[in-house]
Amino acid sequence: MFLALKNHQIFVKMCSWEYIGGMIKETSVGWMLGVDVMARKPASMYRRLKGPAYTRRKFIGGVPNNRILSFHSGNRRAAETGGFSVVLELRADNDCQIRHTALEAARVISNSTIRNEAGAQGYALRIHTYPHHVLRENKQATGAGADRVSQGMRCAFGKNVGTAARVRRGQRVVSLRVNPEHYLTAKDALRKAGMKFPTPTTTRVVRGAEHLKGLV
Repeated sequence: MFLALKNHQIFVKMCSWEYIGGMIKETSVGWMLGVDVMARKPASMYRRLKGPAYTRRKFIGGVPNNRILSFHSGNRRAAETGGFSVVLELRADNDCQIRHTALEAARVISNSTIRNEAGAQGYALRIHTYPHHVLRENKQATGAGADRVSQGMRCAFGKNVGTAARVRRGQRVVSLRVNPEHYLTAKDALRKAGMKFPTPTTTRVVRGAEHLKGLV
């Protein structure tokens, strides 16, 4: 029994060190210690549309899974049967690329905002875009002597670091279906979702404007 307890303690220590090592790789401490670090870059590096979309995953290995847990939230059955009289859409004002992490962040904040007011069955939220485009990047050195990583045209393919959705101007990204009494909360939820995207957005009422007298 004593031996089993000691082995369990050793296993816990090993797991904790693996966790700490993983955290070190994802922080600036990893760069200071010489650990291979691929930190998440700012959205400004990926928001512009350049060249054709790179989507053929059967020729690519090691593409990270997207972080979007669900594309539908709330009362989906009521949404499909016309149970909500007001439909709002969040549309992009410019052509851009939206990373999967930004789409998930927008879903989380908008879902929590409307859920607290309308309840679990009082709304229907949907993400309309899917991150098909695979993002790639090469290692970059920073600081003095940064050119030591440059290799010319050799190994120019890059490493798969994530996925993104390609959105055109005026394309809907998120839609929200509610009843008239929850219109203001739904509008605020889409406003918060738009703050997660690398482009200005517009919220439009595409159905049920006649039920919103005095609110619009």
